[in-house]
Amino acid sequence: MEKKADDVVVLDLRKVSDVSDFFLIAGGYTDIHVRAVAEHLIESLKKKYGINPWHVEGLENGSWVLLDYVDFVAHIFDTKARDFYQLERLWADAKSHRIADEMAAPSPD
Repeated sequence: MEKKADDVVVLDLRKVSDVSDFFLIAGGYTDIHVRAVAEHLIESLKKKYGINPWHVEGLENGSWVLLDYVDFVAHIFDTKARDFYQLERLWADAKSHRIADEMAAPSPD
């Protein structure tokens, strides 16, 4: 199964909230895909940076997984949940940055 998230957006909350510094919002196509993306993110951050989430919610259900790393919170949604909660609209005062697929590709040295 492909673990690449869909429609990834980073919200910079530093000037608008004390909740966290950043929200990473990403989409998955199905509950299984959402869980796979979340589990991959947990494993990758642990392996590369030695960090674990402080709190995890929704991993069993899979329509919305929240990974709280304190300084940043990752929200991985299926399409229906993302459309319903509209976090980008809720946090519209935050600066947002859309992560394009080409940014994920390795850069030439």
